[in-house]
Amino acid sequence: MYNLNFRHLYYFYLVAREGNIVNAAKLLHVTPQTVSGQLTTFESQIGCQLFDRINKRLYLNSKGKAVFEHASEIFHRGNLLTDIIRNDHEASQQSFAIGITDAIPKVLAYDFFANTMREYPHIKFQFREGSFDTLLSELAVNHIDLVIADRGIAPGTQVSANSYFLGESHLAFFSSDPDIAKGSGFPACLDNRNLLLPGIKSGITLGLTTWFESQHIFPHVVAEFDDSALLKLFGSEGFGVFCAPSAIAEHVEQQYQVIKCGEVPEIKERFYALTGKSQAQHGIVKAVLNDARALLV
Repeated sequence: MYNLNFRHLYYFYLVAREGNIVNAAKLLHVTPQTVSGQLTTFESQIGCQLFDRINKRLYLNSKGKAVFEHASEIFHRGNLLTDIIRNDHEASQQSFAIGITDAIPKVLAYDFFANTMREYPHIKFQFREGSFDTLLSELAVNHIDLVIADRGIAPGTQVSANSYFLGESHLAFFSSDPDIAKGSGFPACLDNRNLLLPGIKSGITLGLTTWFESQHIFPHVVAEFDDSALLKLFGSEGFGVFCAPSAIAEHVEQQYQVIKCGEVPEIKERFYALTGKSQAQHGIVKAVLNDARALLV
């Protein structure tokens, strides 16, 4: 039976993570030739190639991706163990990494996690923001424990992860103008108004466009934002009407000093939690799922 050489595995892991041999060599303080030789030895010992070599560049093949996923988990756990040993007690050094996609309102993310953070004071929570694809890739290699997104994992996606539906919330419109809904009422008051929209990556953009057409409302789209917080900031400064989930309407009104113009039950924004298979039964994951679902009822 072949005994895995963890030194060789670590060389492979750094090459795969950094994308090339030169960067891995700099981290290891050795020459690129040394890294290349160790990588060749590793592939020879395990009996298969882990990279496709195309035009002098390395690309992980299917076997390499599987090995990299497991290697990431091994060295992530090893780093945690080192911290535990160095600091003499486990509780003070535990961490939990959370990814929030750009489309998720920051106020909603706060409501999802606030109670859990109070319940786990010894955990260091690490929040990261990014696109759905970027965070899903981080989740796949165990660099993130939980992702909150406005969509689940598509069928057929080659990612070993769980996708949980948290709930949905219909949309509400907000404005810094306190008189906007007077006279013509809602939703007629949106016609010919300046409007701030979520970016094309948002799952509700198409629904909004269709709804406006069905209501014979034709607002003037001033800007589109991938970042929901930036959208609300511009809305609070009078650049246009904007929408947000009705579940956080009170927070939005208080934080951004705007008023709710009206609600659109026909358009619902859906929310999901994504976790790696190893995190499915984690106490923090369960607590967040419970709080999020209670909020979105």
